[in-house]
Amino acid sequence: MNRTIVVLNLLIMGLGTSVPSPAQTATQENPSLVLMREAWKRASAHGATQKPVISPNFPDVFGGLVPIEELHREGFRVLPGTTSDERELRALIKAGADGMITDRPDVLKRIVAEELSSASDAETKASLKRFDIQGHRGARGLRPENTLPAYEQALDLGITTIEMDTGVTSDKVSSVWHDQFLNPRSCRRVDGSQYGKENQVYFYDVRMADLQKDFICDKTYFSPEQKNDRSLSPVAVAFSKQEGMPDPYSPVSLDQVFRFVRFYREYYRSGRGSRHPEANSRVSSAQRIRFNIETKLIPDFLSKDSSHPTSVYRTANHTAAPLDFVEAILRTIRNNKMEKRCEIESFDFRTLRLIEEVAPEIPTYYLTGNRQLFPQPTAVSDRPRK
Repeated sequence: MNRTIVVLNLLIMGLGTSVPSPAQTATQENPSLVLMREAWKRASAHGATQKPVISPNFPDVFGGLVPIEELHREGFRVLPGTTSDERELRALIKAGADGMITDRPDVLKRIVAEELSSASDAETKASLKRFDIQGHRGARGLRPENTLPAYEQALDLGITTIEMDTGVTSDKVSSVWHDQFLNPRSCRRVDGSQYGKENQVYFYDVRMADLQKDFICDKTYFSPEQKNDRSLSPVAVAFSKQEGMPDPYSPVSLDQVFRFVRFYREYYRSGRGSRHPEANSRVSSAQRIRFNIETKLIPDFLSKDSSHPTSVYRTANHTAAPLDFVEAILRTIRNNKMEKRCEIESFDFRTLRLIEEVAPEIPTYYLTGNRQLFPQPTAVSDRPRK
């Protein structure tokens, strides 16, 4: 790919000022390779046996920032996000991506099946059979994000992995949501009172039980295909009644997500769904589904940069510390014996380094939106208990 195209891609991503000159690229190694080598050196020193994964914004794969072939030669998997465009999904598969995070896992699953049926060589077929189909925030393109119905849809589809975001509440519970606050474009108050930016609720300021009691996050702002019809999510409806939740679209904790997956399995194995024509495949889906759990924490040096072009970085942190994120997540994973089915991803590499130190059996995913993320400080003042 010529330099002009690389520059355009970087400008689109807000990175144009950091494009290296031809002379620099001749002497400097690719930053993605450097990042992953350092991550693996650190993780393996603490006993990790699986190499960390790089999870870039998908345009970087075509812009030269993420050289898939070189990463593969060194044993690193590449899992881009996030697109639902069919042309882009096919291009990423052909570029050699090991999986993808998408809002439309139904579309990606169909495309992978089509590519597999037309593949002619054994290596390509084996790669496609291993392809990791990750549902972004469950299945955001089909159900309101990071909710039980979104996870139910992902399970129904039989995809590989549920991707989700987590915060930490005031009572140190690992809560599931994308933003530091309950976003008014997605959520409303149970009692019908006004809720907007002027009185938005931050997770760190409230207890998990109060979030669940006071809010419902069922708004369908994302796309015409996104539905919140409760009849489409019978398992979420049944589970929410058992949990005493106001609604299937009430905010949930990570612990509840794990319990929900077990409930889903039993619903189709011996419960009301046992006569469903896809009951056996859905039981299998619940037994093998993986969880890609993001610590939704903004790196401190980026949260202070109000000039950064990506809006998510314009808000200063109003969250728990990295240590709190890691302890809350690890406690929940271990209590549910889900160590072998989870991986942790983040833009904030401090949480990943903590995970690598105290839970090296859990793979880490480095989210790399831009090069400003790469020089993150390595020192972390506290360590969670093993």
